[in-house]
Amino acid sequence: MSTKTPTCPSCGSQHTVKNGSIHNQKPKDQCQNCKRQFIKKPTNKVISKDTIELIDRLLLEKIPLAAIARAALVSKTWLQKYVNNKYTQIPQEIKVSEKPKGKLTIECDEAWSFVASKNHKKWIWLALDKKTREIVGVYIGDRSEDGARGLWNSLPPVYRQCAVCYTDFWAAYAQVIPNKRHRAVGKESGKTNHIERFNNTMRQRISRLVRKTLSFSKKLDNHIGAIWYFIHHYNSCCSA
Repeated sequence: MSTKTPTCPSCGSQHTVKNGSIHNQKPKDQCQNCKRQFIKKPTNKVISKDTIELIDRLLLEKIPLAAIARAALVSKTWLQKYVNNKYTQIPQEIKVSEKPKGKLTIECDEAWSFVASKNHKKWIWLALDKKTREIVGVYIGDRSEDGARGLWNSLPPVYRQCAVCYTDFWAAYAQVIPNKRHRAVGKESGKTNHIERFNNTMRQRISRLVRKTLSFSKKLDNHIGAIWYFIHHYNSCCSA
């Protein structure tokens, strides 16, 4: 008994051959005319709102995308497209609670990370309000004066005008932060304890920042988006 040859959904040709299977082992065919690959009876799975909310929460934990796909019962392809789109829409601007003008203290530090290869370093420059524990400045770039300036420019105006800034002795800070409001200190002083602790928190919560991991970023946009996504969540918890 012969089986009817499937018709290509693109060009209508019946000159098709079997071509392996997709991720759920459903057989796949390929058209020999237009090279389109297809399955005979495709079923488009509708991703529920609850599943999307679960994925959004899991993206804030130290879980690789492959594990999230398994836990949420979605395909890795769909999840990667969802994450790519989500991260491009994350605002890359700090939103903090309103501050009165007056004495403010911030702690600044930079954390090492990489994209695609450890030779492609991306430093995460951060500033933290000592009183509220909010992240009030973020810049992702190289470890140079440009990086320090990017951090300084990311601060809300009230901090650039009023804050005393505690940093380590990295020279780039002194080149950018006004001398009267810059305090370079060692770790033994305890003046940068909170921002250094936050760096550890990021590495514990963002899988692509773990020093030895297979979950590193392959695209710079996703690397930056994941960091901003976590920081917005962290700040919302601080102000809650």
